[in-house]
Amino acid sequence: MPLAPAGPAQLVRCGQKDELYRSGLRSGAGAALHGLAGAKKWLEWRKEIELLSDIAYFSLTTLSGYQTLGEEYVNIVQVDSTKKRVPSFLRRAILISLHTVAPYCLEKGLLHLEHELQTEAHGSRTQQSNPACGLLDRTLIRNWIQNQVGELPEQQKKTLLQIVYVLKQCIPLLRRLHLAIFYIYGTFYHLSKRITGITYLYFGGLQGEDQSIRSSYKFLGIISLLHLLLTIGVQMYSFKQRQRARQEWKLHRNLAHQKNVTEEKATGRHSRCTLCLEERRHATATPCGHLFCWECITEWCNTRVSTEGKYRLERVDMMQFLLVNTCQPGC
Repeated sequence: MPLAPAGPAQLVRCGQKDELYRSGLRSGAGAALHGLAGAKKWLEWRKEIELLSDIAYFSLTTLSGYQTLGEEYVNIVQVDSTKKRVPSFLRRAILISLHTVAPYCLEKGLLHLEHELQTEAHGSRTQQSNPACGLLDRTLIRNWIQNQVGELPEQQKKTLLQIVYVLKQCIPLLRRLHLAIFYIYGTFYHLSKRITGITYLYFGGLQGEDQSIRSSYKFLGIISLLHLLLTIGVQMYSFKQRQRARQEWKLHRNLAHQKNVTEEKATGRHSRCTLCLEERRHATATPCGHLFCWECITEWCNTRVSTEGKYRLERVDMMQFLLVNTCQPGC
């Protein structure tokens, strides 16, 4: 039986079929955990259940030396970079790790690092468990990240937080770029296979319509690249607009603060905020008549919840609760 490199159509159908069976396996495992341990445990361990389901699927197929259900569906077989041998056990293990474990660790690592940097930036740490952090919170990685972040200067923490934000924005763009390249060249459908050099051979040889299909995929790849460039341009423009708005707000806030300080010195008043025990900046009045710094009372609303209910505030209606007033003489 003649063998030929698998075309993009076969690779796409293979990936779709594998994703269908993986989704069914993840759904069944999640339903089993939900029935045994309840909804809370299911929400807490949902990502880990999906990871274990994917590892089990590829371990029973690719790692064991068999075709996946998607590969069997389209009659393709994995080969190494020489296109003459089946990939070795080590290469297949690396492929599975890059395809399942690496994305999970990267996502959770960035999520936890961002959470830790934001916690350090706000100067408060909560001991409540965060279901989104999942298994990463139960390992030594959490303590290591906390120790490393705690030793960094404030400026480096801000820079690292910006790097994490950029990485979270770039990862989806990288996936779209890789998919566009696949449409053009039709070789590696997954990034893990490109890294390990694993390709496919198709049982049956080239079909008569294969060249027209490849041309269609190349056109789709060019369109995808243009759309990706347009998306990057829009995101960069939005980022510059946000930076400009942030700088204008800082300038306005500093000017307002200088004006308040000048007025207080002119009237001989040096009122202090009862929360930070310093001179009030951007004096803000609550409905009960007490005056605080705007930053102090908003931070208090975000981090503190009164058990008596008198100052129970929800973040959604915070702006409705606070009345922004400049401190007047005689208050």
